[in-house]
Amino acid sequence: MLYKKNVVVGVCGGIAAYKALDIVSALRKKGINVDVIMTEHATKFVTPLTFQSISANAVIVDMFQEPKVWEIQHISLAKKADLILVVPATANIIGKVANGIADDMLSTTIMASKAPVVFAPAMNTNMYENPIVQQNIEKLKSFGYRFIQPASGRLACGDLGKGKLPEPKHITDIVLSKLYINKDLLGKKVLVTAGGTMAPIDPVRYVGNHSSGKMGYAIAEEARDRGAEVTLISGPTKLDGPQGIKIIPVNTNGEMLKASLEYFDNSDIIIKCAAVSDFKVEKYSDVKIKKNSDGFNLKLIQDNDILAELGKRKKEKQLLVGFAAESNDLTQNATTKLKKKNLDYIIANDITGSDTGFGSDYNRINIISNDGKVIALDKMSKREAAREIFNTIMKRR
Repeated sequence: MLYKKNVVVGVCGGIAAYKALDIVSALRKKGINVDVIMTEHATKFVTPLTFQSISANAVIVDMFQEPKVWEIQHISLAKKADLILVVPATANIIGKVANGIADDMLSTTIMASKAPVVFAPAMNTNMYENPIVQQNIEKLKSFGYRFIQPASGRLACGDLGKGKLPEPKHITDIVLSKLYINKDLLGKKVLVTAGGTMAPIDPVRYVGNHSSGKMGYAIAEEARDRGAEVTLISGPTKLDGPQGIKIIPVNTNGEMLKASLEYFDNSDIIIKCAAVSDFKVEKYSDVKIKKNSDGFNLKLIQDNDILAELGKRKKEKQLLVGFAAESNDLTQNATTKLKKKNLDYIIANDITGSDTGFGSDYNRINIISNDGKVIALDKMSKREAAREIFNTIMKRR
């Protein structure tokens, strides 16, 4: 979905300049062409040769350096760019653009381009919070320029506060999202659940499952990139929270039910991908159960059926999609679940495969609709599976 895209990365003179290398590398791995413009101060932190090696393109620093081909470089790059990313964005470049100053290659290219421009500020906390800088940022936002909020933490100068450049992956995710071609979910609200839930036994132990949350997170990211406003209700996972997505962390079945009901009515599409605990212990122990030679018996009782509850509440204009992780009779069991719980679609996956399913980056799914159609898909990445799910369900919108 990012074919033949061109990104101009403007690197400014800040200690975080080295992190831009990871961003350029990540974009290149996605097949995106990257041209790098460095300010003169940026070259004091990282050499142009390093960016040239990573981007596989000549790096431009001097606005008046002899061009490799006969063209006005700031104009050609400005026209070529599908997006311009300024990282790290210093107070200097923000102030220049906000006040119409174009006195170097980067500021001139930004001024000459009609492509979206994304600034990723990184600077000392006091500098970032300076009213002049904030006024410049707000001014640029009013003109349609985008900003990535800096992170908080210990800065290179030793101060603690807001001003750190976010992790390169977070910035890359935002860039990829803005470059995504298919925006068929613009104006839609999508609710996704992901990960497993825990059924506590005592303050130390719980009953759980092997869900990694990867499929649900991939669905949330796909929805975000297609333009949706996404809420992700997530059980415990080891995954980083995707940028641009509202994340509601939960632990138990009851917490996931409460959060799901809170956001359900205002959602256009609901995809219940979480591996929710079907059972809970009959009697929770407030103190740790002590080990003894006889062991102990654990009695489980049925917990909330969240998907069935949402199926009862589903409105005509809503799409409700469930998941069925099955070890046998895949299509039959999934179809029964779809009908019983009033779903529009159910995604059935065979958990017995050694190369797909829980913990894997890949999945092999069947998309089953309530009119009986079955789309059987071969092994693919979970992000590709998420794309196929939305390609299918959006045909009914």
